[in-house]
Amino acid sequence: MSRYNFDEVIERHGTNSAKWDNNMVMFGREDVLDMWVADMDFPVPEPVVRAMRERLEHPIFGYTFPSAGLLEAIVDRAKREFDWDIKKEWIVFNGGVVDGLYSTLQAFTHPGDEVIVQPPVYYPFMGAVKNTGTQILYNPLKSTNGHYTMDVENFASHFVPRASFPIRVPKVKAFILCSPHNPVGRVWHPGEIKAVADICVANDCLILSDEIHAELLLKGHKHTVTAMLSEEIAERTITYMAGSKTFNLAGLGTSFAIVQNDKLRKDYVASRAGRNSGNLMGMIALEAAYKHGDPWLYQVREYLQGNFDLFRSYIEEKMPKLKVSNLEGTYLAWVDMRELGLSPLDLQRFIREEARLALDDGYAFGPGGDGFQRFNLATPRPLVREALERLERAVKGL
Repeated sequence: MSRYNFDEVIERHGTNSAKWDNNMVMFGREDVLDMWVADMDFPVPEPVVRAMRERLEHPIFGYTFPSAGLLEAIVDRAKREFDWDIKKEWIVFNGGVVDGLYSTLQAFTHPGDEVIVQPPVYYPFMGAVKNTGTQILYNPLKSTNGHYTMDVENFASHFVPRASFPIRVPKVKAFILCSPHNPVGRVWHPGEIKAVADICVANDCLILSDEIHAELLLKGHKHTVTAMLSEEIAERTITYMAGSKTFNLAGLGTSFAIVQNDKLRKDYVASRAGRNSGNLMGMIALEAAYKHGDPWLYQVREYLQGNFDLFRSYIEEKMPKLKVSNLEGTYLAWVDMRELGLSPLDLQRFIREEARLALDDGYAFGPGGDGFQRFNLATPRPLVREALERLERAVKGL
């Protein structure tokens, strides 16, 4: 088995990297250390590169469709990783999870319909809701000493008549679940998901389950596939997955939805007509990763655990005013900086100009995000150490 050197710092400037080549545009200066957008600074598994090189030997790259081998690889992986029995006919390909969410909302909602999200949460969810003419209903997560849970009672309240409009029209058409949750790092327990999913089933509300980080788990945690909780939940759920986060394939623009319900799937496919014929190299990379990428994945999980352990212990020892939420899944650390006493915009300026870090500002993730910063820890450990040292110097200078 190959051993990968994730400590190696690979130069990404000059590669049209959204993460590393847009610092002046995104952050107003070039000297920031990039730990924001969620891609890894690690080389992809060798079998992925090998499969892509083999395909490049053929000089034509025309319109394409998923191979039988790719469909089998997805079915096999669902069974192997989650003990989930799916059929290849349930799989629909998208350019990305956000692309899939747009398609879903366009297919199943109308302007004025309502969609529940649970902030602080991945901010493109809010953009997808607003840009398709639907309305956001917030069900903010509850935090107790940095441990986040879903507010089931408040979730249920969105489906009952309101004092201002006692005859409740069923306007809540969809719920976007982030599982594992970005940015707070929770890996939801089965009972937590089922509590809100059952409410959706009872109210004919679609469950749009973003499970793109399902294989990026830290020690002691297990992912629950929403659609496996009951047959009734499966019939109301569209599950979004990809290899993009797991195997660092984001630039290849390939993801997929799994839709058990035949009617939902037919309408979902119709909403995508003419939009995406498939990314040839993305599909080849995904098949190779799912079939041969596990040794790399086992090593990267171990490395990410080490990065988080270093990150949390360093902050606890040297910057006690900052509080790091426990990371259960993803590689995104969520840090509470409210004790620094800075407004959201002053904190943004402090992080960029004093700490010289390029991070995701917490306020972008919606209610509950003010005063937080999100760190991408999928980067070589020397860079994690440098980021911590920059932050420590800046905090001591306040």
